[in-house]
Amino acid sequence: MSLTTDAARRTAWYERYERWHGLDRALHHSPAQLWFRHRAAGRLAVLGYHGVEDPAALGAQLDRLTRTARPVSLGQVEAAVRDGVPLPPRSVLVTFDDGDPSVLEHGLPLLAERGIPAVCFVIAGLIGTDEPFWWDELEHLLAHRGTYRGLPRDIPAHAAAYALKQLPDTQRLDAFAELRKTASVPAPRRRQLTAADLRTLEAGGVVIGSHTLTHPCLDRCDETTILDEVHEAHRLLTDHLGHAPTAFAYPNGDFDARADATLRELGYRSGFLYDHALSDPAAQHPLRLSRLRVSTRTSPARFATVLSGLQPAVYRTGLGVVRAVRRVRARR
Repeated sequence: MSLTTDAARRTAWYERYERWHGLDRALHHSPAQLWFRHRAAGRLAVLGYHGVEDPAALGAQLDRLTRTARPVSLGQVEAAVRDGVPLPPRSVLVTFDDGDPSVLEHGLPLLAERGIPAVCFVIAGLIGTDEPFWWDELEHLLAHRGTYRGLPRDIPAHAAAYALKQLPDTQRLDAFAELRKTASVPAPRRRQLTAADLRTLEAGGVVIGSHTLTHPCLDRCDETTILDEVHEAHRLLTDHLGHAPTAFAYPNGDFDARADATLRELGYRSGFLYDHALSDPAAQHPLRLSRLRVSTRTSPARFATVLSGLQPAVYRTGLGVVRAVRRVRARR
């Protein structure tokens, strides 16, 4: 199976799963939900957002957290993983990846109004620039006749992004060079957060963490690139904030042992994956904490089952079945 075929099939399966609203409602009312919710009371739910696409929906989700959970701060989580300080039952940590300006414009007021702390993991190399996120640029280039020999012309942008993430990072960069050269219109510029914006977020209770310098998948990078991505992001954020960041989120959630060693040397106290699972601070490595995928488009029923751990369990089971079928087919 080719890289792009695998990406297209994976994307098609995920899109079908996302449309199973009836399954969300069934899970929400299932007797298993009660058991999972009881089990989840002693674990940490780290919610992983990106931008704030729907401020009203985010407000409703945050209201649910204040009613049914205990929002905690990054400092509390780091104390739990470092010193064993217990967290309250049904603890939830809110995080955002990439540093989309909507977190400042819409997320911060909603969080501050409810007194909910959060973390924003920013791509340090974009701070103070007008460069688009690379996946947004990819979508634009594909829509404007950009081509790359490894991608079919009709592949959806999100499937193309998945395919490029599987490449060694040098090949991903070569693909972008080809896409930019062949596209009829360059990608538009967009506002990114500034250093002053980062300080505003921190003053409002949103801690700034590192999400590397340019957001490559670190497990696809050579060792020199990993060192540059982690060290330079650390240096820039320290300069912007006036203090060193202590938290790191792996791009795409992909753990890399070489990056782990560098993070330890720099004194990071927490690191986050994107594995769609509840976290157990007492058992997990402090630089490999689990996170749950959510967005402001997540339905109320799914949001409840995500917090309980039931929906992630079903999701991982579904992916496991798909992978098993692929292994069987590959042997034929």
